[in-house]
Amino acid sequence: MGSKTARLFFIDAMRAWAILMMLQGHFVDGLLEQSFRDPGSGVYTIWKYFRGITAPVFFTVSGFIFTYLLIRVPQKGLENPRVIKGIRRGIQLLFIGYLLRFNFFGLFKGQIYEAFYLVDVLHIIGLSILGIVGVYLITQARPRLTFASILLFITIFLFALEPVYEQWTFAFMPDALANYFTRANGSVFSIIPWFGYATFGAFSSVLFTKFRDYKYLYPVSIAICTAAGLSLIYYSSPLFMALYGLTGIQLFEGIYSNNYLFIRLGDVFIVFAVFMLLRHLLTGKTILRIGQNTLSIYVIHFIILYGSFTGLGLYGFFHNSLSPQIVVPGALIFMVCCAFTALWYSRHEQAIKMNIAKGFTQIGQAIEPYVVYGIRQVRIFVYRLLRSILARVRP
Repeated sequence: MGSKTARLFFIDAMRAWAILMMLQGHFVDGLLEQSFRDPGSGVYTIWKYFRGITAPVFFTVSGFIFTYLLIRVPQKGLENPRVIKGIRRGIQLLFIGYLLRFNFFGLFKGQIYEAFYLVDVLHIIGLSILGIVGVYLITQARPRLTFASILLFITIFLFALEPVYEQWTFAFMPDALANYFTRANGSVFSIIPWFGYATFGAFSSVLFTKFRDYKYLYPVSIAICTAAGLSLIYYSSPLFMALYGLTGIQLFEGIYSNNYLFIRLGDVFIVFAVFMLLRHLLTGKTILRIGQNTLSIYVIHFIILYGSFTGLGLYGFFHNSLSPQIVVPGALIFMVCCAFTALWYSRHEQAIKMNIAKGFTQIGQAIEPYVVYGIRQVRIFVYRLLRSILARVRP
């Protein structure tokens, strides 16, 4: 197989791993009883650490694969077909993100619940795609290095200033808008700092594409990722503390006190290194298809677990109430069910869409006579009403 195809397979495998880890993470975190969350338990501590890796990997890979597809075509600027596709995709993800939080029962009561306005993974990925497109368009007339440099600058800027803006409540904004910038109202993610992982993925994609024909691309990439990952995990915090000691700048102490962003970036480097190292073993069709259908899997898991549209989900019935003996096998079954359903839908997507369209057509044909009759009656009523009004106002 060609090198380009192999690289896409390698990324799809990472996406598959990330979405499956997200499924089990949401299931366990949402349903496991609080008394079993023992920080002193080695198993729970390891699970919690790896759960924290999932979101950074997912955002980084999303930025990587979108940018890879964006810059590999010869067209530039608005002539690049991936620009329009990216804008559509970003808007689509925002729409789906809100749709999944919509509750029809609340609508029947004349209410839109506050949870509808909270920001989640899809919102941030959608905005991140739009942001990467924006940077790409701004730098289209400049060398590719400018595009990459700005992406890297955004990552460092957002990560380094996190101690500053983390304290902001954005109270001057409406909550629906402020939720994109703060988690104070209950949002799971915010565009700052999480956009930084997407831009880093985009930056990595630019470098990966630039050196795609280099003979030793994978050995060198694995070595760089391993060294960078271990350095960020074990030495970034001491570095920021040393910088605080040398300069007295409070920002460095703030980063040291809660250095999760750079440490998690180190974890992302290690995950990249592992998947590049095992790339020849990760070419199974099922793995790749899971990686290519992450959106469908996410939507299905959200409906089953959180009860989108109806509020009737596993979370509502079993929130923090199950033992590990039930949660662990339940998480495995949940992962398999969501993945299987998404792959089944992918295989029959065209037929399903055709049947739905056919169903709507048949419904339309069935009610057409009644609609025509109703419109006719409304026209007669309006005509008679106007005649009555005119008769009254004539002298």
